[in-house]
Amino acid sequence: MERKKHELRNLLSREDLQARLDAETEPRTTLSFYRYARITDPQAFRDECYERWSPLGVLGRIYIASEGINGQLSVPSSNLDAFREALYSVPFLEGTRLNIAIEAEARSFLKLIIKVRPKIVADGLDDDTFDVTKRGRHLSAREVNELLEKEDTLVVDMRNYYESEVGYFEGAIRPEVTNFRDILPVVEDMLADKKDREIVMYCTGGIRCEKASAYYLHRGFERVSMVDGGIIEYARQCEREGLEKKYIGKNFVFDERLGERITEDVVSHCHQCGQPTDRQLDCANKACHILFIQCMDCAAEHEDCCSVECRDFNRLPEDERQKKRPSMVFNGQRFGKAMPPRAK
Repeated sequence: MERKKHELRNLLSREDLQARLDAETEPRTTLSFYRYARITDPQAFRDECYERWSPLGVLGRIYIASEGINGQLSVPSSNLDAFREALYSVPFLEGTRLNIAIEAEARSFLKLIIKVRPKIVADGLDDDTFDVTKRGRHLSAREVNELLEKEDTLVVDMRNYYESEVGYFEGAIRPEVTNFRDILPVVEDMLADKKDREIVMYCTGGIRCEKASAYYLHRGFERVSMVDGGIIEYARQCEREGLEKKYIGKNFVFDERLGERITEDVVSHCHQCGQPTDRQLDCANKACHILFIQCMDCAAEHEDCCSVECRDFNRLPEDERQKKRPSMVFNGQRFGKAMPPRAK
């Protein structure tokens, strides 16, 4: 009998999901992976993945499209081998690298969400115009460090500004844009007269650079390479091989943690008072919910809110908030992410 669609998603409330996660006694491993491939029936593949992974206790966010799969998830550590076996049983996913998070036991997700999307990363590109398999060279951590020692090398952050604000490779070009779709033309314009230079790109786990490197090679850039496995794998290789970490600060991650520390450097500042901090959070006013950076002093004063207006609104009784909300506009409704001081 065909499974009902509601059986292939989680219907519990956030509170129930949090309580269930808090009741767990064994550690979890947080990881990410991606693979570009041709998937003829993304919806059927989505349902197959849910049926295989849900019984293993997998939690996370996975996007599936006709061009491949992109996942960030956590799994009970005792089921990690079983998950790997289930993943590798799919022919085009066999041998896919699992990027284990630096903070590997963090409780980073509340439920399993698998969505079918037009693309696994929204890039705005017409993939029929170039060969996505002709990508840039993958660099190990050692090769990255060697290239960054050369004066002619350009290193480019292919992430959004709110990711690069809390951590980055020293000397990196960091475009102040809000999404990957906008980064591609901005970087191309910035480097238009440098197509013969050595260009090293990086992102969180490698998926954005995989596509971008192929696109830039197609656009005439001659020496394009990427940090293999992104910041996550770079940091892991540096730890394993005792290499200097040229990435400083935190690595922004798209889960409940919002970041994992790579070095002890604090490279960002409180959006409210300007003192050094890399504490990122969503505004406690749920009607705003903007992502911003706030130090502990301002957190106490503003009660984890991004502004006095949000703090005062949050203090109101629920019925008053409901009445006032339609007539008010909060920062989160305008921007979604707070701009860093350097961009203001």
